[in-house]
Amino acid sequence: MQVMVIGTGYVGLTTAIALAYVGHQVTAVDTDAAKVARLRDGVSPIHEFGVPQLLTHCAPRLHFTETLERVPAVEVIFIAVGTPPTADGNADLTFVENVARGVAAQIAPGQTCTLVVKSTVPIGTNQRILSLVERGLAARGIDARVAFASNPEFLREGMALRDTFYPDRIVIGAGSAEAVAALSRMYRPLLEQTFVPPSFLPRPDGYTLPNLVTTDLVSAEMTKYAANAFLALKISYINEIAGLCEKVGADVTEVARGIGLDSRIGHRFLSAGLGWGGSCFPKDTAALLAVSDDYGYTMPIIQAAREVNGRQRVHIIEKLQAALKVLRGRTVGVLGLAFKPNTDDVRDAPALELIRMLLDRGSHVRAHDPVAIPNARQALAGLDVEFLDDPYAAAARTDALVLCTEWDDYYTLDLPRLAAAMKSPVLIDARNHLVPGLARDAGFAYYGVGR
Repeated sequence: MQVMVIGTGYVGLTTAIALAYVGHQVTAVDTDAAKVARLRDGVSPIHEFGVPQLLTHCAPRLHFTETLERVPAVEVIFIAVGTPPTADGNADLTFVENVARGVAAQIAPGQTCTLVVKSTVPIGTNQRILSLVERGLAARGIDARVAFASNPEFLREGMALRDTFYPDRIVIGAGSAEAVAALSRMYRPLLEQTFVPPSFLPRPDGYTLPNLVTTDLVSAEMTKYAANAFLALKISYINEIAGLCEKVGADVTEVARGIGLDSRIGHRFLSAGLGWGGSCFPKDTAALLAVSDDYGYTMPIIQAAREVNGRQRVHIIEKLQAALKVLRGRTVGVLGLAFKPNTDDVRDAPALELIRMLLDRGSHVRAHDPVAIPNARQALAGLDVEFLDDPYAAAARTDALVLCTEWDDYYTLDLPRLAAAMKSPVLIDARNHLVPGLARDAGFAYYGVGR
């Protein structure tokens, strides 16, 4: 099929590459000329496993452009642009609506296509997009058959290609049978798993065919928000349990293991620590609360999840204060800046919030991350943070270290060497990533979360 993906962020680029890999002809559109130029040269603008290899592999079926000139030739058009949060927690739909108007201006007379919103958007947005496109076509006097669908993504950064090739489910919200039929045909290689997997990303052992969930537009929109809010709740829940574990002398990692073996609960998203960040959980829980406020409906559980998440940053500061007594004038090393491992994304990263809190308290900060330093440097521009390319250099002459991102690189650090480089070997493991006994044997005063 001829497919267009508008927006080449994490969602758009991953979608475009995966669809090209399974055999479709894909045009990816982005208004950022520099990014388009890099993509044409096979250079990925994001740190995501497998993307550079597949950019090269899929080049014959993957075209990058800055304009919408190819709209009349495509059967499925994805809107996958950003929806940044506004001050009141709502999502900013400027980019989505501008794309919808642009598509309406390019659709050809007699064209049949399906317009799909892939971006995470507030409830009712798809209906507004439908209205914008229909008005745009009417203003041009164009008679075209445009079907509409909501197709939310459920990708994890760092594992985005894996989640695209081997999804748990594909959700299609549509107002017509034509939209369902078009997307079902487009997704058939994934639904039936008839494609040959990339050599570096094999089909998981025991993987079963994904479910195709077809529903209405509003239910599809709500499914995305409800899924992310539930995962955020799960993390905040185990963090709340971790706080009590510290009071009573329990180990939250053992508690999480015990409850996670219950098939009704599961072990994923039960890691206590610094809390969640990134581009999805903070934005989507805030948007859900904003929507509920519009309808005069309270959601105290989701509100509490956000409050607990914010409290985790304060909790780490309190651990540092308990160990060092005074933070003003102290030098603190931060290991890990990305909001999670295997990505360079620092949007709403807990580590960056922690750094700002340390600076507000008069501390000096030395920071390291395997890949996210350029993005962190930009996000913290103007602040007095020393970025080091080597974790041992970041630890040198510090009064304490805080491990904020659970990179595999940190698990294999030479702990005695790390401790020896420090002024005082205090280690706050804000992700419970290291083995406490090994850290203590290396000379650290070790503090985990909920342990």
